[in-house]
Amino acid sequence: MVLDSRAMSEDVQALVTELATSAKAASRVLATASIEQKNAVLRRAAEALRGASGERVLEANARDLKAAQDMGLSKAMLDRLALDRTRLDGVADGVEQVATLPDPVGSVVEERVLPNGLRVSKMRAPLGLIGIIYESRPNVTADAASLCLKSGNAVLLRGGKEAFHSNTAIAEIFTKALNDEGLPSESVTLLPTTDRQATLVMIGLDGIV
Repeated sequence: MVLDSRAMSEDVQALVTELATSAKAASRVLATASIEQKNAVLRRAAEALRGASGERVLEANARDLKAAQDMGLSKAMLDRLALDRTRLDGVADGVEQVATLPDPVGSVVEERVLPNGLRVSKMRAPLGLIGIIYESRPNVTADAASLCLKSGNAVLLRGGKEAFHSNTAIAEIFTKALNDEGLPSESVTLLPTTDRQATLVMIGLDGIV
């Protein structure tokens, strides 16, 4: 069945809204996760990037590169898109480095005593669900997921279409790591579409994202 443009728009609207709503619910669970749980997820993801799952990322990246070459993208764009074992190991190193950072959740950033003797503190707390839109660097998928998870936030990712298969493979590593550690896999959600309408829907989800 061929959908008209209005039906297609409504379909994308429903898909993005449903995924964002699930990710928002996951953010409430992630906000209460311990630093040990969050770090365990990050270390699992780093290990997977270096292992068999990393090889699947490279295979997916090869598909993206072939499609990008056929589209006639510039050498600079192809270089931004390309992953090899050295680059992927660097991505894994970055994920592990995030795991070594102190937990930002609950840290005191300001404290003062009022004239009446009341002590007031300002503490860092998770925002909830963060939406990130980015272009064709697949390493951003891992970077964004790592930083959001560490800070107790779920993330809704919209990557460039040129890196769709690479981004999907990397996001799957994080969702599996979350599931393995007993946290909701929806905490890292990559929009499974290259439709540009999805971006417009995503940025319009006030109160969710």
